[in-house]
Amino acid sequence: MTQYDFDAIYDRIRTQSSKWTITEKALGIPASNDLLPMWVADMDFVAPSFITSAVHDVADKGDFGYFAHVDSMFDAVQWWMKTRHGWEIETDWITPTASLGNAIAFSIQTWTEPGDAVAIFTPVYHEFASKVARNGRTVTELPLTLTETGFLPDFETFDGLMTGREKMLLLSSPHNPGGHVWTPEELRQIVAFCERHDLLLVSDEVHHDLILSGHNHVPTAVIAPEYLSRMVIMTSASKTFSIAGTRLGCVTIPDQKLRKEFRRTVYCADLAPNLFGTVLTRACYTPEGAQWVDALNRYLSNNADIFAKGITEVPGLSHVPLQGTYLAWVDFSGTGMNAPEIWKRVTEDARLVPSPGAPFGTGGELGLRFNLGTQVSHVEDAVARLQDAFGDLQ
Repeated sequence: MTQYDFDAIYDRIRTQSSKWTITEKALGIPASNDLLPMWVADMDFVAPSFITSAVHDVADKGDFGYFAHVDSMFDAVQWWMKTRHGWEIETDWITPTASLGNAIAFSIQTWTEPGDAVAIFTPVYHEFASKVARNGRTVTELPLTLTETGFLPDFETFDGLMTGREKMLLLSSPHNPGGHVWTPEELRQIVAFCERHDLLLVSDEVHHDLILSGHNHVPTAVIAPEYLSRMVIMTSASKTFSIAGTRLGCVTIPDQKLRKEFRRTVYCADLAPNLFGTVLTRACYTPEGAQWVDALNRYLSNNADIFAKGITEVPGLSHVPLQGTYLAWVDFSGTGMNAPEIWKRVTEDARLVPSPGAPFGTGGELGLRFNLGTQVSHVEDAVARLQDAFGDLQ
């Protein structure tokens, strides 16, 4: 029994959570009492006391004006990277941004020009392609191969798909969706691919703390220190501790030239870190925060096991083994149904709201992403609903 009550259910509609309140606006699915949202990538757990205490401390001081001492947050990030990930960084390497989505957009603006191409491994977090397109660049999709162990790259095929206009590879590590934790050898192959094609490697490692039992995440920078002059690493406490609403990301750039270029973009946008994002990141990156994450990962591992077992019992459905993140990928291609038919059964019959697969790019068309960062009772309920909705298949 853990000291943290991950089983406790609270009303996220009351808190105006996006995940629970905007399904109709975002996906055309009206909210109702029987609807179980499993889409937006944040968790349904009540914030631990070290987070709420930090918020109360700021509130009690009654001062919400301009503030100093952001360096204390950088110290916390430095400590966390060293103790949790074996990565020794300098605090001067860190540049704060308003979330990692913001950081990705800034990276595209800093190191590519309109008309350039940005490579991504698909299916992948849909905002990669969206941000590339919104900034007037072109996406080069490099479709991963779905295997029994997850989505894996085929670099020989990828070499043939490159056009020569690519300037950057956006990497999701661990991979979203599907939660594949890249092995050291796979990361070395990714770096070698970037070297062959003269690419800047921008690694979004926001899920780096959410690693399930039996697996280990290694920062890309640790694996390939020889490539640091062409590498940007993005991290945040947002997904790990469900504080995405504080809108703060950390972009770690060891190379001085790249760091200066990136900070120029941030400066031109007149961007500075917000008070609560700074305070809560500092509160999370502590020994108490580490203890909570360890307990969380055990809970998520159990959720993943329950979900995987239930999916294997549904005819036509298969799951990608979840190694990291809380974002499970289910492949519905074995049902023989098309995407609209799958979506109808899942949302109307099962009354579940996962993330639709097509926006994740090539390879995602007949898949759906399910957020398992929720109470085990919700996971068990979701499995039972899927079994009922597809139980007529043989």
